[in-house]
Amino acid sequence: MDEMNEALDAIHECDVVVIGGGPAGATTAARLAERGRRVVLLEKGRHPRFHIGESLLPMTLPLLESLGVLDEVHAQIGLLKPGAEFNSDTHPNRRQVYYFREAWDKRYPYAYEVRRSEFDEVLFRNAARKGADVRESMRVNGIEFRGGGGARVRAIDEAGTEHVWDTRFVIDASGRDTLLSRRFGLRERNPAHNSAALFGHFRNVKRREGDDAGNISVYWFEHGWFWMIPLRDGTMSVGAVCWPEYLRRRDCPPAEYLMRTIALSPGMQARMVGAELVGEVQATGNFTYLSKTAYGRDYLLVGDAFAFLDPVFSSGVHLAITGGFEAAATVDAILDRPGDAARLCARYERRLRRGMKVFSWFIYRFNTPAMQNLFLSPRNTFRMLEGVTTLLAGDVFRRTPVDISIGLFKFVYYVTALAHLPATWAVWRRRRRNRALVFEGGTLPVDRE
Repeated sequence: MDEMNEALDAIHECDVVVIGGGPAGATTAARLAERGRRVVLLEKGRHPRFHIGESLLPMTLPLLESLGVLDEVHAQIGLLKPGAEFNSDTHPNRRQVYYFREAWDKRYPYAYEVRRSEFDEVLFRNAARKGADVRESMRVNGIEFRGGGGARVRAIDEAGTEHVWDTRFVIDASGRDTLLSRRFGLRERNPAHNSAALFGHFRNVKRREGDDAGNISVYWFEHGWFWMIPLRDGTMSVGAVCWPEYLRRRDCPPAEYLMRTIALSPGMQARMVGAELVGEVQATGNFTYLSKTAYGRDYLLVGDAFAFLDPVFSSGVHLAITGGFEAAATVDAILDRPGDAARLCARYERRLRRGMKVFSWFIYRFNTPAMQNLFLSPRNTFRMLEGVTTLLAGDVFRRTPVDISIGLFKFVYYVTALAHLPATWAVWRRRRRNRALVFEGGTLPVDRE
């Protein structure tokens, strides 16, 4: 009897358990704690920990300001990012810079580049300051949803001790682990897109001059595109997002293959002369995925636990933090009005999918000759340049005057694609072929030694 009472005492109660201490989970936990909810935030690792995806968008800044961390990002970890540049070695206009000051909303003329280990820790510690019960090195090993509502969540700490919470609601912000999406069979390969990536950090990479030194650089090449993201400490995040069929050809260590790939772009190679690798080159296959739904009885999926898009427009952190704000507001309302849960969750998912849909239309066509031509030779007819810059700034969740401009851009894209029909068709055939590739365990040969 004493042992039973002791076990019951070890079960803690809370309103919400948030699984995953990245931007989505930390944001959700902070916002719920601000609303007076009893929140437990469980992170399987320990901050700081490495993560890719260092480029923020201007429309993330008002959210960081609301969280109370914008000044810290500005003063301690952020490198000013006034715009985004796109490059091609084969186009007559080899380089085009989009400055965020030219977007529809002029209040946010810049963003930041951040080292994610530092940025994620800032958000995680902020959740604790706001009142969330944050736990590191805590791996969730069981979630039991109850017929009468709520769930029991079990987690193991680094010493092997089990901790148990009875909670009214669960937020899955577990990132690419997609804990609940996998459990309920919701996760599926993106049927419209498939890509894979190689990436690492380098010293002594040539930066742009003046204010452009903080801009992200994107380079098209034969097998996909590259990113270059400058960081405040002088290093450069460098990666290649490629057709999976290209990465299947790897016959050498990932670091060597990345350098071979960079050599395919004269523009990239010129900036990498004398570069020195810091740490290891990492790789991931089957890069994009989505879940059939973002919610179920007493749970929501947020951030990468719901879906992951190709990172060409640096949308990941913005979608995660925006999703965190939306998830917190949704769950807070559900806890007060359980009878409205289905309606509130459906509205949450519709809002997420709206923002993702805007990015996705451009992502799916990014490697086509028509898109390359339009991005490198932009015109502001009917404010189309302003519309694209607004997209690049991450302003995809509001209805704005440039929605019409984006619609006109799409029309011009289709006309341009028809004008380059053979090349467009070749890209679409290659894309369809790569979508059909299936890799065991969601990985490519490039992931394994």
